[in-house]
Amino acid sequence: MRQALSRRRWTKKFSLAAGSAVVAPSLAAANRQATPEQTEGPFYPVHPAADLDADLTQIDGVEGTALGDVIVVSGHVYSLDGKPLTGAMVDVWQANHHGKYIHPRDRNTAPLDPNFQGWAKLNSHADGSYRFKTIMPGPYSLRSFGINGMRCRHIHFKVTQPGFQTVTTQMYFAGDPLIEKDGVMAGTPAERRGELIAQMDASGEFPEYRFDLYLGTV
Repeated sequence: MRQALSRRRWTKKFSLAAGSAVVAPSLAAANRQATPEQTEGPFYPVHPAADLDADLTQIDGVEGTALGDVIVVSGHVYSLDGKPLTGAMVDVWQANHHGKYIHPRDRNTAPLDPNFQGWAKLNSHADGSYRFKTIMPGPYSLRSFGINGMRCRHIHFKVTQPGFQTVTTQMYFAGDPLIEKDGVMAGTPAERRGELIAQMDASGEFPEYRFDLYLGTV
């Protein structure tokens, strides 16, 4: 059930939290590789959007709120030696609650959600952190592509920083049974798939999924 929290209050609350803690990288720097690459996919947004902020559940100037279960996604952007990257561009896009993208090439017959932003561009903070509020994306059938199967729930990421290699990848959700049969995930070496699966922390206002990203130098 959605808790009433205005867009302005949530953004302010996030801004205060973002600079309050630095979380150390989860793996030893000596063993660190860049985050595994995955396909950008065919649905990177093509239409200009006036609202690309950190709250995808609402659109500025639109009264309604997006359908679906509200979640928060947060993490840090690091170099391979574990140093936080300040000002990295974190570009994220995803399907809505029904598994439909805001894209003219998406032939999925599921409905669009006029209240779902679907796309955000964020800059990492001084400690490398980023955070955004969204809804749990829906899985969707691949039949419109002539493929017998489903895509599991996922969020697309493209992270850029001058002097570093761009990472284009996808984030998955721990416990999703469709991950095991997902064709895109199957293209990532089995020993590295865990780096793309975010774990849930249910202690906050909304379920929160942690997803750290690592960039190698050019």
